[in-house]
Amino acid sequence: MTHMANNMEATIVVVDDEPSIRELLSASLHFSGFEVKTAASGSEAIDVIKETNPDLIVLDVMLPDIDGFTVTRRIRREGIDAPVLFLTARDDTQDKVMGLTVGGDDYVTKPFSLEEVIARIRAILRRTKGEEEDDPIIRVADLEINEDSHDVSRAGQEIDLSPTEYKLLRYLMDNEGRVVSKAQILDHVWQYDWGGDAAIVESYISYLRKKVDGIVVDGKKVEPLIQTKRGIGYMIRAPRGNSDK
Repeated sequence: MTHMANNMEATIVVVDDEPSIRELLSASLHFSGFEVKTAASGSEAIDVIKETNPDLIVLDVMLPDIDGFTVTRRIRREGIDAPVLFLTARDDTQDKVMGLTVGGDDYVTKPFSLEEVIARIRAILRRTKGEEEDDPIIRVADLEINEDSHDVSRAGQEIDLSPTEYKLLRYLMDNEGRVVSKAQILDHVWQYDWGGDAAIVESYISYLRKKVDGIVVDGKKVEPLIQTKRGIGYMIRAPRGNSDK
C-alpha cells in the first residue's frame, strides 16, 4: 500500500483561532499518519509555514489579525507554493472565487466532518505530489477500494458494503499496519457528534469481517486481514509473507 498518509512524510500546518477546532484537526490528522504543526493567527501562521515548509496548509479564512486570503498571498510572494485547503464559515461563492484567485486549492465549509477534511487533504496531496495521480485505488494485499467510485473488491470479487462499512474499511486501510482504538474509530467513522458506545464498532467490525474475510476462492477461505488486538483495538494488515503491498 502506497498511500500518502502512511509514510509520515506529509507535514501539515493547521491554522485556526478556535482552540477546539485546532486541537480536533491536529489530533485527527496525527492519528491518520500526518506530521502536524499549528498556528492560532495569520501572523503566527506565516512564521510557522516559513519555518516548517509544509506539504499542505489547512487555513481558516476568518482569523483575528490578517485573514487567510492575505496569509496565502504573502506566502506565495515568499515563494512558498504548498497547497492550501481553506476552512470557511460562509458557504459563499465570492469567498470561493477569492480563495482560488489568491492561490488556494480547495475548500471545506464549517461545520465540516473530519472524514471530509482528511479525504480532501489526501486528494490534494495526490494531485500536487503527482503520486497515484490517476490511481484512486487503495490496496492491502488483494483487497482494493476505489476512492472515486467507492467500489470494493477482494481477490477480484466485488464486495457490497453499506456507506458506514465503507467508511470503516477505508479508515482501517488508511491506517494499514497500525492499531486503531474503538474511540478513534468512533471519532473518524461516526464523527465526534456520536454519543454512542463502543459496541457499535464491534458490530460493524463483525459485519466487515463476514464480507471482507469471508470471501471464498477455489473452495478455500481467504486469509483474514482484519485483526483484533484485545483491549486495544483493530487493525488491517496483509498476511505474513504476502509481498503484494
